[in-house]
Amino acid sequence: MSDQKIIAVTGATGSQGGGVARAILADQDSGFAVRALSRNPDSSAARDLAALGAEVVQADFYDEPSVHKAFEGAYGAFLVTNFWAHGSAEKETEEVQVLVRAAKATGLRHVVWSTLEDTRALLPLDDDRMPVLQGKYNVPHFDVKGEANELFRQAGVPTTFLNTTFFFQGFLQGLGPARGEDGVLTLTLPMEEGKLLSGVDVEDIGRTALALFKGGERFVGETIGLAGDHLTGAQYAAKFEAALGEAVRFQPVPYGVFRTLDIPAAEELGNMFQYYGDFDQEFTGARDLNRLRELNPALKSFDDWLADNVSKIKAS
Repeated sequence: MSDQKIIAVTGATGSQGGGVARAILADQDSGFAVRALSRNPDSSAARDLAALGAEVVQADFYDEPSVHKAFEGAYGAFLVTNFWAHGSAEKETEEVQVLVRAAKATGLRHVVWSTLEDTRALLPLDDDRMPVLQGKYNVPHFDVKGEANELFRQAGVPTTFLNTTFFFQGFLQGLGPARGEDGVLTLTLPMEEGKLLSGVDVEDIGRTALALFKGGERFVGETIGLAGDHLTGAQYAAKFEAALGEAVRFQPVPYGVFRTLDIPAAEELGNMFQYYGDFDQEFTGARDLNRLRELNPALKSFDDWLADNVSKIKAS
């Protein structure tokens, strides 16, 4: 490991950080080694990473010295925060501040920060088309990350901003086709007819982050918008139909109706889908699939992802 550059990976036992760690560990010629940060190094996920060759260290965003220690001697870091662990924009901001201070203090030379657009750039808070949440956000888990980008810039941390999007894995977590009362499989989403939704295989975050680390300084300061496909609700349904071998219809749900549903974070998710829909051309336009495939040739389209996961969808 001594001749390899260390990449510290936050969220290493989660979907994004885990994907980054696995992508680096799978590429024996990358020149990088993984230092996986975990609150619980004895967890099964942490032990799995160690078995693959990662150095696993204990670190907690709410124990700032532990983060500094974990970054010491590293070349770079993949940084991600998990809004859904607590649902608080204020807490997420505090977490990012810890990461920025630690990255600055330890002299990291390349940070890849998993972030999202600040929706308020296109949708001011005085626009009444959606409710304001947590006092000053349209979509808190978007806006707080987009807002935090400036913290990295102000601190002078050499950062590549990786804007993510809807994960195809969401179709395995309650958003996939379900059988309607008439027995027909139905893809029910808060999307308007004809509007595009960018999606990505979460594992492509890891593959793309590795490509950015390999590219080095030329990507510092850049914003890379990530996606694997841009499809309408009807197109997603048609692809499900082809993969599953039976009819799948698309059923749009009005945003306002979705926000009233008795599901976790209904308002937040309703606002998110409305942002996707109201600004679909701007959002998809910031995600150039051809450029992304040059950067990450293994980038999966929705068809690719479906082929890998159709058995899981059938089982559900």
